[in-house]
Amino acid sequence: MLPSIKKLVTIFFVCSLSLANAKPFQSVSFATNDGATIFANYYPSGNHVVILAHGAIFNKESWEKLSRELTDNGLSVFAIDFRGYGQSTAGNKSNGKYLDILGAINYLQTQPDITKISVLGASMGGGAAAKASIHSKAGDISKLILLSPMPVSNPEKLKGNILYIVSKKESIAKTIKQQFKKTPDPKILVEIEGSAHAQHIFKTAQAKNLTKIIVDFLKED
Repeated sequence: MLPSIKKLVTIFFVCSLSLANAKPFQSVSFATNDGATIFANYYPSGNHVVILAHGAIFNKESWEKLSRELTDNGLSVFAIDFRGYGQSTAGNKSNGKYLDILGAINYLQTQPDITKISVLGASMGGGAAAKASIHSKAGDISKLILLSPMPVSNPEKLKGNILYIVSKKESIAKTIKQQFKKTPDPKILVEIEGSAHAQHIFKTAQAKNLTKIIVDFLKED
């Protein structure tokens, strides 16, 4: 067999093994309190589940690689499509994306194997996650990760253990630092090298560093 063909066969074999060993996800849907129907990819892998809320040009599938990393670390994942994305449909309330996250929390609270719920929101999804935190009940969200989030009007009302992540040179960095100052403790701000925004950081040389920061924060007691 020619060397190039051997290489292709080896790559195919490794990829096949990787796909075979990947944990399957469940496609689920739930209703929000304003009548939206939200679809999600659910990767069960432990009693601590992380809701992933995507940015404006992304969708629930954009979290695939991070989802696998989180499940490999014993964390379950619940990646949602916001209303108007994929099969998810709008409800009665305008600007109601935060209700999609609250609906996900309500759904997960009915699952017998889930004891802890955290939320990671990026850019648009970060703003929605922050607003969901403000409107949530105390204790609903254990840890909140805001990845280059869009600002909210009252960050002083955020709840939970909060991690802000931002690229040092991105255009929104100054605004995020101002939001961070107003956010109550416990809180952490991590600045990453570069100028990439939110989920775009996963496309850069900082991807592994970003993933480690997220996993370490979520697993820390």
